[in-house]
Amino acid sequence: MKLNTHVWGSGDRTALLVHGIMSDHRTWRRVGPALADLGYRVIGVDLRGHGESGRGAYSAEIFADDLVETLPAGAELAIGHSLGGMALSLAVERLAPVRAVYSDPAWALGQGMSVDPAVFVEFRHATREMIAGLNPRWEEADIDVELATLAAWDPQTALSLAGENAIDRIPERPVVPSLVQAADPSFLISEDLKEDLAGRGFEVRTVKGAGHTVHRDDFDGFMASLDGWV
Repeated sequence: MKLNTHVWGSGDRTALLVHGIMSDHRTWRRVGPALADLGYRVIGVDLRGHGESGRGAYSAEIFADDLVETLPAGAELAIGHSLGGMALSLAVERLAPVRAVYSDPAWALGQGMSVDPAVFVEFRHATREMIAGLNPRWEEADIDVELATLAAWDPQTALSLAGENAIDRIPERPVVPSLVQAADPSFLISEDLKEDLAGRGFEVRTVKGAGHTVHRDDFDGFMASLDGWV
């Protein structure tokens, strides 16, 4: 499926942004322009079932195939958050970016570190007050985006990763030079997994005190943790 995309900037380098579950390209409202200021042409996607992209069958592999069908190969940088990190890792060999960043990726679904998908489905009806309470460091604009992206999200995307599909997809090795960026604490990337990933050849950095959506919870910390990667 060809996905809906949004572009920031017109630089001679290309960066790809892949959002997490319940979100869409609007989650990158600060990251996209920041990378554009660094000389990138930044392409953000709406994964299928999110934003303005189409609906249909869902699986981690299908999300990855859509990225390959939509995005250019050979970008200088690709960043995937949560579900987007999972999808990017399954597509990275075909997309062949120069560097990849996995921000609190949803790889360890089979290790009891994930939230029950039913919780995500219920969260679709979250109020502004609930979102603000859960994310006290977010700006008002991020809460606006969260409400808008929840309204444009198909909850079946979460259910497709439950049950027998809740399996580990931890990469055996980095296909390209890769950074894993962890929240603090992270319900997806345990301390043991950080050590394991480092042993597999990933660079691992933790953004101290940042929640799961690192780029919204601590934008400055998110950008600082990309030092040497952007």
